[in-house]
Amino acid sequence: MSIRHLRQPTVDCAEPRELAEFYRQLLGWEFAPGHETPDPEGDEYLLIVDPERSARIGFQRSDAVVTPWPGGARVHLDLDVADLDVGHQDALRLGARVLTGTPEEEGHADDPFRVYEDPSGHPFCLCLGDG
Repeated sequence: MSIRHLRQPTVDCAEPRELAEFYRQLLGWEFAPGHETPDPEGDEYLLIVDPERSARIGFQRSDAVVTPWPGGARVHLDLDVADLDVGHQDALRLGARVLTGTPEEEGHADDPFRVYEDPSGHPFCLCLGDG
């Protein structure tokens, strides 16, 4: 097979700069070189990168409507956090909207995660990391 590696997920959204900035702050990542400064004609595509690993996420301008969660087929991001309560507060401060209750309220205390909606309406999960 000629495909060997996943390059990155790319999120379609109406405002790539706004959504990239949300995830950049949430994850503590950086803009890829050349993507730090807004394009005066509008950003069509942006990339953020993890400064400690080879992970990255792209953000591409699209007029596609985001189907409200949980309906519709989609890909979402699962993000590890060291403390679910701290991650919850960070996500809300940056503009996320919570879509589920606590792991205990949702009946999955042994698999702690919460589902959120980013400012563009895409769902993502904060998951208690393995340590």
